[in-house]
Amino acid sequence: MVNMFILFLMIASSCAVSWPSGKYSIPKPQTGCPSGWSEGWRYQDNEDTHNINSVTPSTGYHFFGTFNRNTKMYYCTKKTFSGSGKWPKGNYCIARKGGTCPSGFCTGSIYWDDQDSGNTNSHGGDLPDGVYNRNTKIYYCCRSDATSIDSYIDLPAREPFYLYKYTSTCQRVRGMTVRDEYLKMDDEDYRNSSSDNGCHPKKTDSTEVYYCYYYPSHIDPPPE
Repeated sequence: MVNMFILFLMIASSCAVSWPSGKYSIPKPQTGCPSGWSEGWRYQDNEDTHNINSVTPSTGYHFFGTFNRNTKMYYCTKKTFSGSGKWPKGNYCIARKGGTCPSGFCTGSIYWDDQDSGNTNSHGGDLPDGVYNRNTKIYYCCRSDATSIDSYIDLPAREPFYLYKYTSTCQRVRGMTVRDEYLKMDDEDYRNSSSDNGCHPKKTDSTEVYYCYYYPSHIDPPPE
């Protein structure tokens, strides 16, 4: 009974937390965006020849979008300065919106050299800061100032959301369980110019990016 009461207090406390003030963007999960946020999407025409796109896990991932030989990724964007407080110290990234990062973050980018021949890139709605033409460049805000790798931060724990993994394991969030997910987009084979700069999410090469999926600890785990 005591343990259940403590769990109830933890859930109630985490649910009272609001998103930090400022403008920023995060990947959209299948459960949808936070209330009042805008949505947008980016369709990337990936390599046609010997395409090696992949999502990990291959089934049971939680990105909202279309992931096959090409990629359509959706984003949730907070366009106003509403909210309370600053982003807490930790080890994680968000996508940049509004030209600057919130206090405490450093900025950087990832550039994808998308398919050259018959390129069908497109986009719509509100997206993170970036360049969306025949190729794709997205700007990020990252920080690595946690007091401990095992420290917890407070963010809204009412519904699932994504953050980007940065330099260590996924940042712990109070009231949430976290799992790693990965998205690989096979970019142009010929004269490839994909690159990255500054502070950006963790990735294994120019095309695979690491994400952290969070869901409330009091609900059943997502399917594997």
